[in-house]
Amino acid sequence: MRVHDVMSTGVLTAKKTDTVRSVVVKMLSRHCGAIPVVEDDSQLVGIVSVRDVMLPLYPNYGDYVHDNVHARDFVEMEEGYQDVLGKKVEEIMSRNPLTVSPSDPLLQAASYMGLKNFRRIPVVERGRLVGMVSIGDVNRGLFFAQSGKG
Repeated sequence: MRVHDVMSTGVLTAKKTDTVRSVVVKMLSRHCGAIPVVEDDSQLVGIVSVRDVMLPLYPNYGDYVHDNVHARDFVEMEEGYQDVLGKKVEEIMSRNPLTVSPSDPLLQAASYMGLKNFRRIPVVERGRLVGMVSIGDVNRGLFFAQSGKG
C-alpha cells in the first residue's frame, strides 16, 4: 500500500503572512492539529501545529518544570495567548517539515510518524503540497486492506 492510497487531498493551508488566530480557527473548524504553510504555487514552506501555537507560552519550559522556586505564573502565561494569536504564521511555524511522497510505502510514512511522534505528515510531489497523511489514515488503510483476508 502506498501513501497516495490513503492520503487526504483538498487540505486547508495557510500563508506565512496569515495570523496565528486565522490558523487556529482553521484547526478548530476542521478538528485537525496541523496546517501546512504554502507559497502561492503550493510550494510547502512550513507547517503550524497546535504545539507550535502553544510553545511560545512556555519559554524555557525545561529550565523550570522541576524547580518550584522559580516556577512560572501559569495564569500570567495564559494571558500571553492573545499575543501569540496576533503573531504571523512565519514567526511560529516549523520550517522545512518532514514530508513523504505519494509513492512512498504507507508503513514508511507511519514509521516516520512513530519516530518523530507526529500525528500527520505533509505529502509533497516536486516540492508542492498534494495532501496530508495521518496516523488515522494509515490505520484505516491497513484495516480495510486486511479485513477481507481472514
